[in-house]
Amino acid sequence: MTDPRTDARPPYAHALGAAAAALALYVVTLAPTTWFWDTSEYIATAHILGIPHPPGNPLFVVVGRAWSILLGLTGMSVPVRINLFAAVTSAAATGFFFLTTHRVLRGWLEKDRELDATWARRLPLVGAWAGALLASTAYTVWNQSNVNEKVYTLSVLVIAVVVWLAMRWRDRKDEPGAGWYLVLAVYLMVLGTTNHLMSALPAPALGLLILLEKPRILLDSRLLTRGVLAVVLGLSFNFFLPLRSAQQPLINEGEPVCESLVGAAIAIYTNGRTGCDALAYNLRREQYGKPSVLADPTDPRGLTPRGMGLVGHQILNYFQYFDWQWARGLAPESTPGNSRLPVTLLILGLGIWGIVISVRAGPGIGVLLGTLAATLTVLLVVYLNFKYGFSLAGPEIPREFREVRERDYFFIASFHLWGFLAGMGIAGAWRWAAGRIPSGRGFALASPILVVAFVPLVFNWGWADRSDDWSARDWAWNLLQSVEPYGILFTNGDNDTFPLWYMQEVEGVRRDVTVIVTQYLYTPWYPRQLAYHTSPARQRPFEPAGGAPEGMRSIYPVPASPPTRPITNLTDDEMNLVVSGVLPSDFTLTLAGQPIRYEQGMWLGRGERLALAIIRDALDERPIHFATTGGLAETLGLDRWAVRQGLSSRLRIEDLTLADDVAFVSSALGREWVDVDTTLRLMDEVHTYRGLHRRLLWQDQASVNIPLQFYFMYAVASDAVLQHRGDVARAEQMADMALGFLTTYQGVDAEAR
Repeated sequence: MTDPRTDARPPYAHALGAAAAALALYVVTLAPTTWFWDTSEYIATAHILGIPHPPGNPLFVVVGRAWSILLGLTGMSVPVRINLFAAVTSAAATGFFFLTTHRVLRGWLEKDRELDATWARRLPLVGAWAGALLASTAYTVWNQSNVNEKVYTLSVLVIAVVVWLAMRWRDRKDEPGAGWYLVLAVYLMVLGTTNHLMSALPAPALGLLILLEKPRILLDSRLLTRGVLAVVLGLSFNFFLPLRSAQQPLINEGEPVCESLVGAAIAIYTNGRTGCDALAYNLRREQYGKPSVLADPTDPRGLTPRGMGLVGHQILNYFQYFDWQWARGLAPESTPGNSRLPVTLLILGLGIWGIVISVRAGPGIGVLLGTLAATLTVLLVVYLNFKYGFSLAGPEIPREFREVRERDYFFIASFHLWGFLAGMGIAGAWRWAAGRIPSGRGFALASPILVVAFVPLVFNWGWADRSDDWSARDWAWNLLQSVEPYGILFTNGDNDTFPLWYMQEVEGVRRDVTVIVTQYLYTPWYPRQLAYHTSPARQRPFEPAGGAPEGMRSIYPVPASPPTRPITNLTDDEMNLVVSGVLPSDFTLTLAGQPIRYEQGMWLGRGERLALAIIRDALDERPIHFATTGGLAETLGLDRWAVRQGLSSRLRIEDLTLADDVAFVSSALGREWVDVDTTLRLMDEVHTYRGLHRRLLWQDQASVNIPLQFYFMYAVASDAVLQHRGDVARAEQMADMALGFLTTYQGVDAEAR
């Protein structure tokens, strides 16, 4: 006979209410546009059905596109639609975990015979609501839910649904048709892997639950057949990659084109172990050279074993991110061991209490949630095998041995789950504080315990709110508009590239500019794509007002004609022959009549060599720009001819001392040439700085060089105006602007720099 507390109908209305409350919070703090890192890449690829970086995330791209089309009926902008997709999927996950938490607490209270029926109904609801509040306002969860910075909120939703299905199967495992819960769970996990492998993380917990509760079901041939079909059907979503890639979308990373459907199928169903080479390469994420879990990730050769010292640091790195979740605003420091620590330890303890409660709710429930918690924490740390933490590592750790940015987003599912575990702990603490034989008065006196659930909402708001943040969009606008018509802009990495892709593909701004990611030139597919898309038949025209708000447009006149050839004369075969290596002898390249000498023994990578070929072939038809005066320009010895023009630097191979429109600035900031008139016009007529100027909180220290670029631009222009024009008032005005960007740069945790 089933216990009425266990068999009661799940509180779907309350779960829907919790999801709606989380969604309302995310909408209030929703980003109005794009953000740095992968946000722009995913918004752009969802908009054009492109292929993002490996493994390609086809489920996100297709569902994101369909979602965007549907919401297009509302008149919302494209970035708001995709940001809402993150908000809705995260909020929906909160609803499903609410149901799981309520079920666990009801199972736990079955054995509490001192509790009357009224409180036996109320306490699980209160615990689930507390968990929903903690989970949805955890720092990383909140940050990933009000802007689509990654694809992980969709995977968190898959995890939440799978856990709820597992719970339903456990309760009905002996009923006819209960196996369909398992089939659906397997299908969702496998389908979810075409979004991200994170979706498969509930598999160990589900497997152990089955072995504990009803292992003989694994011998059911009909169930196994359905499970196999679910796997085949779920993985079939990956066929989108070669089919769409063959159509050459503007963003086609990895270019996973296959010569045959059979080759594609083999690659998909062997998880990239064999079959179509390009697709297999993408599915294995070979582009990123992920080391073995047994190797030290700081050794590029992968020959050094992973030491316990590094493992300890990786575990501490997870704790650092855990420490951020519950009261980020209490202390600006990024490292643990400050005023946040008491809150962190409290939530940690409550979460452990929640695991104990899940064990007491039933062996299978304890195994399910305990294994899931272990998988999302310790096992995930072991599997990911990160380098030293971006901000956690001390100054003795070289920059190349650290992660290039904070990686807390990989643990979003862990923090979301832990919020609900802590909610269970709050329910347990409330029940304990109410007394052995509790009454309404006892619960009322113990109710201050519930305040703990509101702590992240209060102390994370300022760090998570994105409601008026236009910084990435405006920075990309400013950089693109600094480039002359049909120019080539060499960038350095994700953060100064993906926002430009967003502006071009979503907002239609300066599509004539060829943005080249220098690091991608090392791949076999990227140089080929650049030549293909810049051929005369495919070169997109210069439109001065394209995508611009009313009254804003490019300062450059429309050229008489577009370029007559691609950016390089190299054929595909010739590009494939370019490799990295040292120069066997002195080499001289002539650009615009100026010989540039590269000495014997100098290392030039494939990317730098192809960049030189592009510059050589395109210089007479296309202006060459660099996102920074250092980086590629300095490596190639071209920085002496780099002239600052707004945010970019244009290559002008001439005797700059004879040029009337440039000034040389030598100051504490460095030495560089400045096109004063063009830079001033860009500042006065084109540039916009919402969220970039005089900002007191810049949360992402890994992208802090963005406002610093504006500081340098204004500071250098101020010196140029003062030294070469004597305009004291204008120089002071620009110096004040520069200080505003310096304030943003300093933002939070300035001592760490």
